[in-house]
Amino acid sequence: MFSFTKMQATGNDFVIINYLENKLEYSYKLLAEFICDRHYGVGADGILIIEQSKIADFKMKIFNKDGSEAEMCGNGIRCFAKYVYEKRLTDKEEFTIETLAGVKNVKLQIEGQTVVSVEVHMGEPIFELEKIPVIYLENNYSGKIYIENIEIYPVSIGNPHAVCFVDNIDKINIEKYGKLIEDYKYFPNKTNVEFVQIIDDEHIKVRVWERGVGETLSCGTGACAAAVISNKYKSTKSELTVDLLGGKLKISYNDIIKLKGTAEIVFEGSILI
Repeated sequence: MFSFTKMQATGNDFVIINYLENKLEYSYKLLAEFICDRHYGVGADGILIIEQSKIADFKMKIFNKDGSEAEMCGNGIRCFAKYVYEKRLTDKEEFTIETLAGVKNVKLQIEGQTVVSVEVHMGEPIFELEKIPVIYLENNYSGKIYIENIEIYPVSIGNPHAVCFVDNIDKINIEKYGKLIEDYKYFPNKTNVEFVQIIDDEHIKVRVWERGVGETLSCGTGACAAAVISNKYKSTKSELTVDLLGGKLKISYNDIIKLKGTAEIVFEGSILI
């Protein structure tokens, strides 16, 4: 039996497990598969594990519902930051979190003792194919690749993304094309996929197919990827509102990406494994 907290950020939901208190002896992969099952477990897109860090204030480990480990999660890290502050694991309003994508700085907006929003310094986007990683051997690479005539812009926000622009986001067959692109041979570690409709130069709409999860209501790193690529190739402004199925996020990009949004506790409980 161990305790957990269920949280969500723009509809992207997570189960947070405080490993500083819960001394688990389970495989994180198997734990994620069980906990995230919406019929037999708690139900979530992934689990977040709080561990001690030697290089930051905290360490966050992220496992998708299929048991795969993710490098970074923009929505998850906001939930994580709210949790550690409101559970009095820190009294800092700005602190650092170690992830597989590096150490991230988070800044909290506090009202009373409640975290009402979290700003995350996401770092610089990565465009080099070998670092994303993407295996693409064509000599005419110009920032985009093609998969079955679909124009795709690859980028890493600490984890791999493939951004596609569409005229009408509501008409895209996201399950067909999301799965096709996620598993395509160009992406040795698979990839997250974003379908983007530009509304105007300050506003985009995004639907996300997450690697190891499927379509989700939101993805923080996916919103960042969509904003960066829209700014770089479609001349949108450096500060964008991103509409996702689960809500809105604010992204600013000027060499460094900043992500700002809310996070909420849904419920708390305990479960017998």
